Amino acid sequence: MFDTLTNSFKGLVNKIRFQDDDKALERSLDELKKILLRNDVYHKVSKDIILQVESECKKSAKSGIGRDAFKKALETSLLNIFSGNYGFTFASKPPTIVLMVGLQGSGKTTSSAKLANYLKLRGKKVLLVACDLQRLAAVDQLRQLSSEIEVDFFSRDTKDSLNVAKEAIAFSKDSTYDVVIIDTAGRLAINNELMNELKEIKSITKADEIFYVLDSLSGQDAVRSADSFNKEIGLSGVILSKFDSDTKGGIALSVAKQIGVPIRFIGSGEKIPDLDIFLPDRIVGRLMGAGDVAGFIEKTTAIVDEKEVKSLTKKIKKGNFTFVDFLSQLENIKKMGSMKSLISMMPGLGAMGDALKNVDIDNSVEIKNIKAMVSSMTPKERENPSILNGSRKKRIAAGCGLEVSDINRSLKQFETASKMAKQMSSPNGVKNIMNMINGASLNKMR
Repeated sequence: MFDTLTNSFKGLVNKIRFQDDDKALERSLDELKKILLRNDVYHKVSKDIILQVESECKKSAKSGIGRDAFKKALETSLLNIFSGNYGFTFASKPPTIVLMVGLQGSGKTTSSAKLANYLKLRGKKVLLVACDLQRLAAVDQLRQLSSEIEVDFFSRDTKDSLNVAKEAIAFSKDSTYDVVIIDTAGRLAINNELMNELKEIKSITKADEIFYVLDSLSGQDAVRSADSFNKEIGLSGVILSKFDSDTKGGIALSVAKQIGVPIRFIGSGEKIPDLDIFLPDRIVGRLMGAGDVAGFIEKTTAIVDEKEVKSLTKKIKKGNFTFVDFLSQLENIKKMGSMKSLISMMPGLGAMGDALKNVDIDNSVEIKNIKAMVSSMTPKERENPSILNGSRKKRIAAGCGLEVSDINRSLKQFETASKMAKQMSSPNGVKNIMNMINGASLNKMR
């Protein structure tokens, strides 16, 4: 996500000397133009960015330009493009009605579930409504996703989507829901019959938000389609789906500038928690390689209970981190989303995202072995791994289908993780971890 753009921006800025001349500005602007066009930014949008950066640079630097001036000008230009209403806006009187619209295959159903999960984690009561009656299995898919994230689901055994929408709204008002998310069928803006149906659903439901789900991999065609939908029914926001697969990221700039409708959320991975609120300063921070620490903290606080954190911190400091705690934290990490999405939020670690894109806690061999091992332990052994002697290890290995050597390796990994957690919880945590890593490297060299 933004990988190519971020690396290109950083490389460009680093080429500029701290004080440089007008010819250097001209060369830098020319390279910036090439970077934007290579990364799927629409040519008119690229031109606007170039003009803004040039103007800002000349304003801020009386004698030529400097690296800081160029970087600040680029950040200002990007922020101007992304300005607008972001995140989720609740109606003054609940429930807030949301229509999810877009082309077939854009990811509307999955995005509906992701949005429902996002709101649920923030304490809202959500109802998912199945109004995609065109695609086979769409209703079953939404039903399964709603069960997975534990939010209520509404459907009717009919092919009349207008009737389903009408009954769903009546049901939601009788059941004190905060938000109703209606998953509609994919359609082309040129299909008059289906567009008229969508207009009627909008009228019946009195929708507060109309989100267009745009497949980030579809390029300029998807932008033109979103513009057509906006002119036909009026969009209040865009959700960029499959954005984690788009290493260029230029589509975000094109969408925001060309359509004039704000991007509200981005799908940052395949998992349900992989939906990030689109806040301009955070997104520009990612584009410029500064990460999104605030977003990471927000995800963490939405998942992890404050009392649980305090209790766990005390246990770690005392060296009492157990397998029960370990498995509990794994579940919390799963709720936060994919590893690649989380890594991309940390400053300077974005490049690690590709290396970790296939890391899946559910399917990791190491994690599966640890879970199998823990399931074969007694409650006392789970709470106190230090009592695991030879005979206990043999019994555990036999019970979970592993070798004693596998048990020893998993215990060693757990012991290392516990030590690192304890070091991190100390006042000089990061320094201690670096010392441990450097010490391990020196030992390997000897």
